[in-house]
Amino acid sequence: MVRTLWLCFVPLFVAVDAIGVLPMYLSLTADVPAERLPTVVRQSVVTATVVALGFLALGPWALRSLGITVADFMIAGGILLLVISLSDLLSGVKRQRRVDAETLGAVPIGVPLITGPAVLTTCVLLANQHGKMATAAAVVANTVLAGVVFHFGRPITRRLGQAGTKTISKIASLLLAAIAVMLIRRGVLSLVPGAS
Repeated sequence: MVRTLWLCFVPLFVAVDAIGVLPMYLSLTADVPAERLPTVVRQSVVTATVVALGFLALGPWALRSLGITVADFMIAGGILLLVISLSDLLSGVKRQRRVDAETLGAVPIGVPLITGPAVLTTCVLLANQHGKMATAAAVVANTVLAGVVFHFGRPITRRLGQAGTKTISKIASLLLAAIAVMLIRRGVLSLVPGAS
């Protein structure tokens, strides 16, 4: 059970990339009063968790109703994760937009900063491999961990420095690219009769 939880936790940890998105979080909350920051973090964690668990529960049903097989989703999801990871690796800049201070925690921090396409795709794929319970537990652990990272964002950034933060983000993007290639490979092999 512990091994299964770990196998679900690691890909989701890489997909969330809390350290990598920390600079954007700090930028988005730069003008937010210090006393309101805990509320923003709680709002972001709750939103990210609810959206991820909702997709985890309804995603497979939606796929089946559309006639999409697990292999199809593995290949499409792998390609999507690969594009996201390559975009982060090559550009080094995560996109940012103007936000409403009242909904800042929900959008864009909760979704799509914490729970974005990479997390949603990873959720469905992990649920198929390891079950929904282990995946749900890993989702909750990772969204809460992201909230903790954001809560202590300024001290973490001071300790790591800009170079350290960027380095960790690049490593996470590289791991995500490797996971994406693995998913594409497994999806293709599952479509080929007799392939091992």
